[in-house]
Amino acid sequence: MVPPRQQTYAQRALKQTNPAAKSLLETIERKNSNLAVSVDVTKTKDFLAIIDVVGPFTHVDVLEDFEYGLIQELQDLSEKHDFVIFEDRKFADIGNTVALQYSSGIHKIASWSHITNAHPVPGPSIIAGLSSVGLPLGRGLLLLAEMSTKGALTTGVYTEEAVRMARAHRDFVIGFIAQRRMEGVGLAEGEVADEGEDFLILSPGVGLHAKGDAMGQQYRTPKEVVLDSGCDVIIVGRGIYGTDPSLTDEIAGRAKEYQAKGWEAYLQRISS
Repeated sequence: MVPPRQQTYAQRALKQTNPAAKSLLETIERKNSNLAVSVDVTKTKDFLAIIDVVGPFTHVDVLEDFEYGLIQELQDLSEKHDFVIFEDRKFADIGNTVALQYSSGIHKIASWSHITNAHPVPGPSIIAGLSSVGLPLGRGLLLLAEMSTKGALTTGVYTEEAVRMARAHRDFVIGFIAQRRMEGVGLAEGEVADEGEDFLILSPGVGLHAKGDAMGQQYRTPKEVVLDSGCDVIIVGRGIYGTDPSLTDEIAGRAKEYQAKGWEAYLQRISS
């Protein structure tokens, strides 16, 4: 069987049973873009302006002036520009608590975000809590198996356990935040890998013009992430929106540059 990293996004979409995973892969194929833009700004005006010129990835919990009416505007932009919404919430509590955080409160994330993510630290109960809310809505969950910051503890046994948890909940867990593909990770001695396994890998820490920042973030190029490491989506934040979120023309230009580099790396990958 051809491994996922050598299949097209469209081919992989056909095999997905989770609606959010299927939608993400179909959208990537339709738009010829494996770029997710991490919009980590604090003002709603800047947030919406950036999304209007670039597209998919959200972070509403950092907005200082959040009002729930923003969600309708975000959903309208999602339809206008054909993108999937991924709220980078990074849930990290017991099942009952995350279920409430996901469904309720000021943000009501499950009602509008197609995909969200969680730390596997609490164990399988965090998946049970989130899936009790998200699965009936057709949502998908990513587990943080690895991180891109220097000195991160998401290595070794931690990563292996995250993958094992995902395999036990494949109806809701659609992939990982990680730096590489996860096929074969976490298998017991003598255990045979499932050839049909196809988790999506979304990878942060992507940069074209810098190798890191003053707070420990480490950057790799789209080629290193997609072609060399086999990841599916590049997540880019400051490399696109920079220091002045009002410069939307420049932001759009940088987004196009990353989109082109990410797609070029993907085309090289599936043809190699």
